[in-house]
Amino acid sequence: MHPTSETAGLDRARHELRANGVKDASANRLRSGVHSRGYLPHVKREGVEYFVTFRLADSLPREVLLRYEGERAERLKALLAARRHSRVAADTEETINRDFRRKVERYLDQGAGECHLRRPEIADLAAGALKFFHEQRYLLREWVVMPNHVHVIVWPMPNPLVGEIVKSWKQFASLRAKRMLRLGEGRFWQPEAYDHWIRDDEERARIARYIRGNPVKAGLCAQPDDWRWSSAWRGESAASP
Repeated sequence: MHPTSETAGLDRARHELRANGVKDASANRLRSGVHSRGYLPHVKREGVEYFVTFRLADSLPREVLLRYEGERAERLKALLAARRHSRVAADTEETINRDFRRKVERYLDQGAGECHLRRPEIADLAAGALKFFHEQRYLLREWVVMPNHVHVIVWPMPNPLVGEIVKSWKQFASLRAKRMLRLGEGRFWQPEAYDHWIRDDEERARIARYIRGNPVKAGLCAQPDDWRWSSAWRGESAASP
């Protein structure tokens, strides 16, 4: 999708609001700064934790996503106009993006699509992919495999990039899951993943509570530690590599 002059201005506003500190022109742009993969801007910081969400290809219909994106764009447009005219804005970019994420998450929790990750053997594949390089390429802080999406808090070690880590998780699980499910050549995962660098301990604690409580909120179990495909599972410490 090619940006219009108006959306290009919104993108610049988002980037200015997101990017803090002095940019290093010699730095790898994939390690730090703002870049884009698909419809979401991604902010990279070295030495930080990320909240990552990726989902199955059929979990969020395009028309629903476009509606949510349109609502977010209108609010960002109003924010940009307020800043240009030195007015106090009713919104902040953080609030706008948080509301967008919550809408997507509420939709995902309804169980849209085939929900292949509801099958224990497929959920085991996804969970195994997440844990495989724990303490080698990254530290896996919190995680949950839901029926149609995955949430993770991850700290990449100095060399691996968060995008490369997520790509490896998705490739490992999709190749094996598609064989087991006898699926065709279509996508297993939605190509776009959402990643957000965690700014402080308070935000980290809030996201961790959300990840652990997601199966309960979605009606999949009574307590967080009842859900086998989660860092909250009562048997996870014994089952971890």
